[in-house]
Amino acid sequence: MLAILLGGGIALLVSLLGTRVAIRLFTKWGYGQEIRDDGPTSHHTKRGTPTMGGVVIIASVVLGYGMAKLITADAPSASALLLLFLFVGMGMVGFLDDFIKIYKQRSLGLRSKAKMVGQTVVALVFGVLALAPWLEDENNRAPASEKISFLREIDWLALPMVLALLLVWLLVTGFSNAVNLADGLDGLAAGASVMVFGAYTLVNIWQNNQFCQDEPSASCYNVRDPLDLAIIAAAITGACFGFLWWNASPAKIFMGDTGSLALGGALAGLAILTRTELLLIVLGGLFVLETASVMLQVSWFKATKKLTGVGRRVFRIAPIHHHFEMLGWEQVTVVIRFWIITGLCVATGLGLFYAEWVARL
Repeated sequence: MLAILLGGGIALLVSLLGTRVAIRLFTKWGYGQEIRDDGPTSHHTKRGTPTMGGVVIIASVVLGYGMAKLITADAPSASALLLLFLFVGMGMVGFLDDFIKIYKQRSLGLRSKAKMVGQTVVALVFGVLALAPWLEDENNRAPASEKISFLREIDWLALPMVLALLLVWLLVTGFSNAVNLADGLDGLAAGASVMVFGAYTLVNIWQNNQFCQDEPSASCYNVRDPLDLAIIAAAITGACFGFLWWNASPAKIFMGDTGSLALGGALAGLAILTRTELLLIVLGGLFVLETASVMLQVSWFKATKKLTGVGRRVFRIAPIHHHFEMLGWEQVTVVIRFWIITGLCVATGLGLFYAEWVARL
């Protein structure tokens, strides 16, 4: 428990103080955000606001985890190193996207195909290593499982390796892009991430307390390295908290794709490594909603254009948070109400998780 507190606390302080330094340096270097022309006109005033704040979030998490392990004199686990690889790797893909935007002074960074290639490479390397038998512990537990999971592994839903890797790819690319879509209003993605990663901190602590290796029972959790995963989840929670101080409206800095892709990848990684893959759909319900709004908008527009020759839209603009802005909602109102939705999703997910454990007693 000490390591969890250290990881979260150190990451919070580094993020809180480091983001202030990043704002000053990025402003000096001209690392400003470009704004999409088809978005709400109120966002045009944000042009030039420093971006790539995700660099600070990533550095804070790595430093927080590293210091926690150093102070407690404990070696890193395979699961934690894999999660950090996924977190940093997706952040590097986002960094390239942000850097191109800044260098070329445009709102479009990496081409969609190039970004997807980068995300796919990181996701598949993570998946292959997480499922690898040579990373099994003394109890024959690999970091990830080939079985589909909701609140824990579903024994009769074991997948062949190829399909298991496909599921990993789908989760990692899907949620990294989902958090990226949600990062469109001041504090929205950062605040929502605090709650979801906080939930995973509690899930990992509970799994560690009910660890099969310590007390085998019908209700124990067959997860490798839950305590180490809790340290990283707490570190990301703390880093997002510290960043939110500066990212809340009016934002002094944006996390950019560097931060959003890293956070989305880490969410997927935690779901995979904790055997709660489908539970992430509930806990991260806001991110699912954002993605679904874009998919529905694009699909309906293409379908109506093909049938009638005139494309029609479900929302005034997607993702859905911009739709409410176009209806006249203040940005802060949209953010707070979406935070409330996230809180309800997290409460529902944690309730399901605990209720399933109680039912097994």
